[in-house]
Amino acid sequence: MSAPLLVGDRPRPRITKQPLNVGCLIYERMYPIDFTGSFEVLSRMPDTTIQIIGQKVAPVRGVQGLRLSTDVSIAEAGVFDVLLVPGGHGQQGLMHDEEVLDLIGKHAQGQKLQFSVCTGALLCGASGVLAGEQVTTHWSVRHLTPHYGAVVADARVVVVDGNYISAAGVTAGLDAALVLVSLLREDAAAQEIQLAIEYAPNPVFNRGTPESAPHEVLQSFQTKYEPIRTAREAEAISYAAINYAFW
Repeated sequence: MSAPLLVGDRPRPRITKQPLNVGCLIYERMYPIDFTGSFEVLSRMPDTTIQIIGQKVAPVRGVQGLRLSTDVSIAEAGVFDVLLVPGGHGQQGLMHDEEVLDLIGKHAQGQKLQFSVCTGALLCGASGVLAGEQVTTHWSVRHLTPHYGAVVADARVVVVDGNYISAAGVTAGLDAALVLVSLLREDAAAQEIQLAIEYAPNPVFNRGTPESAPHEVLQSFQTKYEPIRTAREAEAISYAAINYAFW
């Protein structure tokens, strides 16, 4: 696991023995592993309870069809010590959803821990909580985060800036969740979880970044991704035009 990039001079999460509650937002056409990878780690964190939050108490389907269930609706959700915001294609349809954005914004205003995975960072951006934050996200949209007032951090897997923890694309949620456990419950707790889930990355193909992927593989991905890339870019530019008049 790559070492997290610790940035800024604001207070970071501190080790605590207090019980913790984690809220995980899920929605239609999200990337399930953004949620399930992080959930697998956080659900094993000592003395921690987790609630799955949705717009309704009803099943949702991930972008590839996996069905997931919610525990509470946003309207019923309380205050959490940590709020997980995953990404996925469905994130784009929530960029103007006031209920979802209010959930994220109010959580941040309460100085609670915010944890985004992949393009969940764009949802956090739309809620206004990225202003001044150093963040990472999926490589395909990292360049859009400044439109939401963020600073693009070094392209690492996990970035910690004060109470905001961001993960790069999809599987990086596992790494970020382990970092979060180490910050809240000490390194040994995170290491035991990593051992329990046998998380010892050794990819069959070392092709998980634009730099390492063959040209034809990268080109194929970019062709398939083009429609949502265009939509995300237009959304980010529009946000900046409205919220940052100097752009």
